[in-house]
Amino acid sequence: MRELCALVLLPVPLLVAALPAALASGGASGGRRWFGGGRGGSEQQRAAAQAAKDAAAESFYELDTAQRDLRISIETISAVDSSPRSRKALDDFASIGRRIDEVSSGYITAVDAHDLDRHDLDLATATRAHNELTKAKDELDRVKGELERFAASLGPLLESAETQLARLAPAVERAKQALLAASNALDTVRGSGLRADDLAARLAALSPELTRLNEGAGRHGVSETLQRADRVLREAEGVRRDAERLPERAREIDRRLVSLRTRAQALTNRAGSVEPVLSELRRRFSVACWQDLQSVPAQAGENVRQAETKLAEATRAREEQRWPDATSLLSTVRALLNDTDEAVSAAGDRLQRLNEVQKDPQREVDRSRFAIRDAQRLAMAGRSTPDPRHARPLDDAVGRIDRALAGLQGRHPDYWQFLTEMEAVRETAGRVVTEIREERAGTGRH
Repeated sequence: MRELCALVLLPVPLLVAALPAALASGGASGGRRWFGGGRGGSEQQRAAAQAAKDAAAESFYELDTAQRDLRISIETISAVDSSPRSRKALDDFASIGRRIDEVSSGYITAVDAHDLDRHDLDLATATRAHNELTKAKDELDRVKGELERFAASLGPLLESAETQLARLAPAVERAKQALLAASNALDTVRGSGLRADDLAARLAALSPELTRLNEGAGRHGVSETLQRADRVLREAEGVRRDAERLPERAREIDRRLVSLRTRAQALTNRAGSVEPVLSELRRRFSVACWQDLQSVPAQAGENVRQAETKLAEATRAREEQRWPDATSLLSTVRALLNDTDEAVSAAGDRLQRLNEVQKDPQREVDRSRFAIRDAQRLAMAGRSTPDPRHARPLDDAVGRIDRALAGLQGRHPDYWQFLTEMEAVRETAGRVVTEIREERAGTGRH
């Protein structure tokens, strides 16, 4: 139409001159037909190129969106996980990012290289644009597929990271609530007249941790913040529990002070009875029967004196509300009194046992022989001959009984040695029984 209008507007002589040339250019076979009829192919290719451009734009948008979404996942993982797997995922994402940049650059270059709105776009140019834009779309789609496969491989890492992130806010809140509960419990205890200085110091030590919790995971990392929240929760709950138990703890210390003081007084009286017992032992039995008990009176007196000193220290610690010190001192007192009780009792028990064996040594012999026979029956159960590992110590034990019994002959028999030997014989029989049962239990399991 533009060509026709130009011809119409020419002066008449010039129009006559130009008309043959115009007709010649459009009339030959294979040439462009007049009024633009030969542009159909280029217009179709223009439309195909535009469709390729639109498809490539859609692929570019989808790839960009997928990359943005995956970047959020990668940032989530890196914020929580510093393991080698996480670091490798970051490196792989960076590598894919470089490939995305390459194909995106190719797409932008293809778009910028071709103006599909030009009125004089020819068939060759439109075809070239179509091919380059189609290739750019294929490259975008290929890298998008690679990105999707990589995203799928991140599933376990991402799930773990999201789980930790989901725990973050509740964990921090629980830690803060635990600190508040510990502070309230401490205020209540102090209101009852108890200082609880050690608990106050423990709670004050958590203040920097609260500051770090308030600064958030963005500064300190998700994993570290979760660990800190769990630690603060445990320690704050410990302070709260100890504060709530403190009044009862104070009452318990008071009870123990009274009880141990009474026990120390009683042991002082009992220690005085050891010397008459030793005197009787010396008079009636040989030196070997009582020599190891000679130090009991002096040791008992020393233990009681130490216990009374520690009790006085524990009382001062209680008055000053040094609860750990008071508890430790009371434990020391208890151990001293236990040792004293055992030593004092040992003298009386020795005299009683020596009296019994002097009167009837056969009773100890019968007990020991019964233990041996019981072990022998077990050793022979299901067998025609006993295992030498079991028979030998039992046979030896029989001989030991006979020798111990023979040792009671004479003017001053060592009854204590006799009692000790009988106990050793029974221990041997018991050990054999235990070994047999363990071996048969093991065989039954197999």
